[in-house]
Amino acid sequence: MQKNLHVSVLLDFYGEMLTQNQRALVGHYYNDDLSLAEIAQHEGITRQGVRDTIKRAEIQMFEMEERLGFIKKHREIDSALEQIRAAMTEIAEFNLRYGCSREINERAKMVYELTERLN
Repeated sequence: MQKNLHVSVLLDFYGEMLTQNQRALVGHYYNDDLSLAEIAQHEGITRQGVRDTIKRAEIQMFEMEERLGFIKKHREIDSALEQIRAAMTEIAEFNLRYGCSREINERAKMVYELTERLN
């Protein structure tokens, strides 16, 4: 079975929406890097049972992301925050270079720090 490493991210966002068994098996497979056979032996079930459970969980998580879009939105927010930080750095540097205003510099620093807290 080919591993889709995006599933680890899906598990971080949507793992709590899976059953405890699904979450455990997907976690063993993707996060602990165990093989299907190792998981089957550890859990006392067949390799096919492990594979089927993981596949069902993957499908559920991909469907959740398609409907809810939490990962997509998270990435968009991260990108926007990075752009805001870059702009605030440029504003602060411009302000220092041309000696405009201490208040502008303080506000730029405040906005930058707020974006760091949100990240």
